Amino acid sequence: MGNVILKTELQETLDRILNNTVNRAGGAPGIVAMVTDRDGNIYEGSAGVRDLNTKTPMTTDSVFSLFSTTKAITGAALMKLVEEGKVSLDDPVKKYVPEIEDIKVLEGFDSDGQPILREPKTDVTINMLMLHTAGFGYEFFSHEDRKYREATDTPTLLTSTFDSVKSVLLFEPGERWNYGVNIDWVGKVVEAVEGKRLGEVLQERIFSPLDMKDISFALTPSMEERRVTMHTRNQEGTLTPQRDLRIPQSPEMDMGGHGLFASIEEYMKFIRMILNDGAGVLDSDTVAKMAQNGLGELKSGGWITSDTTLSNDGEFFPGVTKSWSYTFQVNEEELPTGRPAGQLMWAGLANLYYWIDRENGIGGFWATQMFPYQDPASYLGYLEFESAVYHLLKKHR
Repeated sequence: MGNVILKTELQETLDRILNNTVNRAGGAPGIVAMVTDRDGNIYEGSAGVRDLNTKTPMTTDSVFSLFSTTKAITGAALMKLVEEGKVSLDDPVKKYVPEIEDIKVLEGFDSDGQPILREPKTDVTINMLMLHTAGFGYEFFSHEDRKYREATDTPTLLTSTFDSVKSVLLFEPGERWNYGVNIDWVGKVVEAVEGKRLGEVLQERIFSPLDMKDISFALTPSMEERRVTMHTRNQEGTLTPQRDLRIPQSPEMDMGGHGLFASIEEYMKFIRMILNDGAGVLDSDTVAKMAQNGLGELKSGGWITSDTTLSNDGEFFPGVTKSWSYTFQVNEEELPTGRPAGQLMWAGLANLYYWIDRENGIGGFWATQMFPYQDPASYLGYLEFESAVYHLLKKHR
């Protein structure tokens, strides 16, 4: 895999894809993308700019808001505590975070637009949080969650407060899969067990052992200097840089579901840890468990938007059966890109996408900073990127 010809071809082909994605009409402002095998990165590339106003060139050490690519890292910290016998996945969450008992199931809204609520019949367990079956949603992926927040003055998630995750259950816990604020609650469980802020726990349990330096909930001056500006695309397709649009600094709560900032090089170390069966950070049995479908007969699917400024409606690989693990989406069938069945992926709201293929020992990350989610320019570029990697791997086998 480490042969020179493959690396040269990867560099040329993937550089071309990044440049095309940036330079075509309506393209992405800037991209960083990387591919790793079990030993180290076999491709690193950047194209475009960090900010369309300043025209600062994108570089491979640029810092991104990771959004939901944060989740797998928080999930790994929780699984470390499971390994140590400090928590069980079957434990009710209220054992560690009693505030979850205040969360009710939404039955609908009355004629005044006020929520009709009932007590859940089932306790939310850590397992349900990890698999997104607890009943929680996201304000930008659920009209009901959004309406509930507006009716009850529940703050937006982007405030990074504990109150912002105290929304409502959209169905009886355990009933189905629905993507939502679950991993923020997992972060609170981790904090309760360890008696520390989530950022400190991640530092001790994940970042230090993997030598991940350029990653945290709080931006250092160096990270701020290299931070990529968020861009928003309007209905006409025009991109506007929004330098001040970012997750709050010194937040009340370290948001385990979406709060980390990092350069992509740092995230590749985490991907390699999963490719290498835990690499001394987690037991190989734990990683195997993290990589398998935890949903049983339930399936994970797509999403609808309730805020077109933040997300488009979408789904990864429609028509392909997908499940969920701790805490990745699992493709149950081979994908058109060439990724085999049973591998892992997820994404972040600002059009960040990664995959981890444990079968072939390969993983990749594609990072942009733009809303709405699943932007055609960035997402189609990512699909081209992943497909090219598999095409070249196959060619050089």
